[in-house]
Amino acid sequence: MNKHCLKTAIALLCSGTTFGGKTWADHDTKPIELPTLTVTGEAVMPQALTVPNIETAREQINRVPGGVDIIDAESYEKGRAANLKDVLDYSPGVYVQPRFGAEESRISIRGSGLQRTFHGRGIKLLQDGVPLNLADGGFDMQAVEPLSAEYVEVYRGANALMYGSTTLGGAINFVSRTGYTASPLQLRFESGSFDTYRAQVSSGQVLGNADYYISGTFFSTNGFRQWSEQENERIFANFGYRFSENLETRFYVTYVNTQSNLPGSLTKAQLEEDPTQANPGSLRGQQKRDFRLLRLGNTTTWRWDDKQRIDISSFWSYKDLFHPIFQVLDQVSDDFGVNIRYTNEHELFGHKNIFILGLYPTGGRTHDDRFANVGGHRGARTAKSTQDAINIDFYGENQHYFLHQLAVVTGLQLSYAKREYTDRFLSNGDQSDHQDFFGVSPKIGARWEFTANSQAYVNFSRSFEPPSFGELTLTSTNVPLQLTAQRGSTVEVGTRGREGWINWDLSYYHAWIENELLQLRDPTDPTGTATITRNADSTTIHQGIELGLEIRPIDNIVLRQSYMWNDFRFDNDPTYGNNRLPGIPEHYLRAELLYEHPSGFYAGPNVEWSATRIPVDLANTLSADAYALMGFRAGYRTKQGFSAYFEARNLTDETYAATTGVIANASVLSSPASQFYPGDGRAFYGGVEYRF
Repeated sequence: MNKHCLKTAIALLCSGTTFGGKTWADHDTKPIELPTLTVTGEAVMPQALTVPNIETAREQINRVPGGVDIIDAESYEKGRAANLKDVLDYSPGVYVQPRFGAEESRISIRGSGLQRTFHGRGIKLLQDGVPLNLADGGFDMQAVEPLSAEYVEVYRGANALMYGSTTLGGAINFVSRTGYTASPLQLRFESGSFDTYRAQVSSGQVLGNADYYISGTFFSTNGFRQWSEQENERIFANFGYRFSENLETRFYVTYVNTQSNLPGSLTKAQLEEDPTQANPGSLRGQQKRDFRLLRLGNTTTWRWDDKQRIDISSFWSYKDLFHPIFQVLDQVSDDFGVNIRYTNEHELFGHKNIFILGLYPTGGRTHDDRFANVGGHRGARTAKSTQDAINIDFYGENQHYFLHQLAVVTGLQLSYAKREYTDRFLSNGDQSDHQDFFGVSPKIGARWEFTANSQAYVNFSRSFEPPSFGELTLTSTNVPLQLTAQRGSTVEVGTRGREGWINWDLSYYHAWIENELLQLRDPTDPTGTATITRNADSTTIHQGIELGLEIRPIDNIVLRQSYMWNDFRFDNDPTYGNNRLPGIPEHYLRAELLYEHPSGFYAGPNVEWSATRIPVDLANTLSADAYALMGFRAGYRTKQGFSAYFEARNLTDETYAATTGVIANASVLSSPASQFYPGDGRAFYGGVEYRF
């Protein structure tokens, strides 16, 4: 019996309506036995207004007409989750390779920041939508704690416009657990090869209109190589208060204390002879990267009529860096920023419409002291400066559904950046300088939903990236360089969806990069061996395929893989012709075949395959070899109670270069180039976790 009939019968009984002059009660009838009416449905779980849960985030990110994906923390917490590679390994289009098993990595999306194997560039790194980047654009991998995240959003290229990103690579947003999504108490402990230990304790609860989440972690390892010890202490916390169902504020506190010894790079012969050794120069200089970071942030969300909202985010961060390398770098940085974003989802001309308007100013000052490196200690001062960075980004994006299945997206970003260098040393005269950069970055795209769960998209966008101080002053004398902002034009087509037993995410992009910031030959050096950061003399081409694929051919069996084709090269450059850009393999595959039982047990092998040689120099005369690594993991995981995992990596004990440095021309050097960073040998890790 449906609900309408039931309501009618009840009304008749209550009103005393008659049939044949008699009421219902007058009829000599047996009681009518009605069938049981059962109403089922999923309970709607409360969520923070400032931090959407993963279901809401998936719904929102699927609106983007371009390469995006979400990584559930549950997927990487089934194994070791010590660095960005562990988290992002299966994200299509994201290339991460640690220099020595640590957080310091080469991280690149679509060829962004290819020159960097340290202190990332070309990607906006975010925590709950609030940037972790310093004002000049650089970011520290150690500023992120993967175990405190509920999920990770990846926006490739101009698809990150909603966060004010202007760069070629896009944005990666780590979204924290809150009192609404965290366990009241969670304990996790891991250990493994190279005397590796990791412990976490966290707690989150809702207390009336307030909620909190706090996580403390400790990580320590001796590392695979000599002089590669690392130790990190991190505290991540957020505290939210809901004034009403439409107004909420949330405060964030981050504290990081990290010490990393830097074993340096090896020649190819040294790598093949003994990959565990450290670079002799790194040992003599006791090279390290140690810093303390304190970061305070706030996000306040106010919405009205369920169709409009404003999000105001702000942050301040303090970093104290001690960094003995070729010199001792002693830096203290203060950075701050505000992001004001308005969202309107009211219909326009009778059709669904989503409009975003934002203003994102940031600024920062770094006090930079440099000294001669005397066994890892400060010697004579070589430079002293103040470095000020200011950025102002004004952005807007509109998504209009001309049809129920067809949405057209238009966007525009106006950007201003200033880099000011004030010489406080004056040993070679006053080297003070400032440079201003302006950018206009339009975007247009379309998304077609050809089924309820599948879609195709196309877009065109511009990118804009001013140099960071790492490019402007990365010389032994710390003298500022005159550089032009890097700009790009990108066309992208793709599709994503889930149908039956297959889930896919496929994008093809082609980018023309003007004035790409590369480590090129220093024209003032008569030997032709020295390099400095310069703008490329010609346009460079970045094109590729990003493929994420998950297949479940039979019950309990899942094959997932992430494949990248990276075709990055010069385009008729006067010096390098059409050579490939170094630093990344042309073909790269990460795949795993896993048995997953409904009880929570899982097990299976995995492979990492760098299928092609990786150029080390722009002249393409020296390369790192291709490699394939085999691994295995197994475990048991539940939402509550006890979980455990075991993981084996590089089972064949392959000797390989995880990543390399970048130089201009290895063939003109008088001795073999020390540009190879060995990957870890055979390793085993295990962990246990308990959620109360």
